[in-house]
Amino acid sequence: MNEILTILPATLRTILTALPIAVRENLEEIRLRQNQPLEVRFGQQSSYVTPSGQITSISAQGWQFSAEEAAKLLNQVSQHSLYALEEELKRGYITVVGGHRIGIAGKVVLDKGEVKGIRDVTSFNIRIAREKKGAARKVMPYLFEDGKLQNTLLISPPQCGKTTLLRDMARTISYGSEWASSRKVGIVDERSELAGCLQGVPQRDVGPRTDVLDACPKAVGMMMLIRSMSPDVLIVDEVGRAEDGDAVWEAIHAGVAVICSAHGASVKEVAERPMLGKLIRYGAFSRYIVLSRAKGVGTIQAIYDQSMNLVEREKAAWSS
Repeated sequence: MNEILTILPATLRTILTALPIAVRENLEEIRLRQNQPLEVRFGQQSSYVTPSGQITSISAQGWQFSAEEAAKLLNQVSQHSLYALEEELKRGYITVVGGHRIGIAGKVVLDKGEVKGIRDVTSFNIRIAREKKGAARKVMPYLFEDGKLQNTLLISPPQCGKTTLLRDMARTISYGSEWASSRKVGIVDERSELAGCLQGVPQRDVGPRTDVLDACPKAVGMMMLIRSMSPDVLIVDEVGRAEDGDAVWEAIHAGVAVICSAHGASVKEVAERPMLGKLIRYGAFSRYIVLSRAKGVGTIQAIYDQSMNLVEREKAAWSS
């Protein structure tokens, strides 16, 4: 949280510092929209914040985020040089020290149908990156069979701890554990969320034997890592495009284990999508892990094997 506070304008920093400790320690998102009240998300709820740092459900009582404050925030985040962030602005978010991500919205600049950047930024979504070392402990025993790492699809609705779990899987596999010796890990971090790289250097602990391709399309990155870094396992977040599926197949047939994720609430739901359905039908994955928030962020709702046999049901959340 302190890393975020240092890049915020003084007024906003003072308000957030005054938040109740229980809220501050569990912040997930800080949402700022021009001429609208400051909103924060923590735990499983969202609330507005008053000028004195108190939580309220009444929007009119919330501190109003002005155009002047929006300009100050953008200048602070970009260190007064938007040109230096040109590539990140094309993607719609900026990664800052600590691996935290600031999503932005405003006037999109197009050139021949392609997004070239965003100007007149009026909305910011500051997503707090939190490491949860040990988050993967409840699933690690199911990722190995006779010492072999199983190809795994992690299925999760938004805000259920998917990225946190993937990150800790990478860290645990890279360091080695009671379940298996250390392995070489390759991460294709298209949206800079898993490793939270800043200038190419991971800001999160993803392990000593982990190589990261930051801000690289997943399909291209998987093939690049296989050719250049000879990983034992590839870890990627949110596969969905046809080319992602092709790359997963190529990796598996090259003898590289794959752990990837997809948004969804069940295996049945994700199987209805063309690319994922094909991978599932042809047996690309040996393990399916389904997350929810039933018992808090990171609830392991179910674990299935390749034949869709239920291996484990509703283990406690890693956040508990």
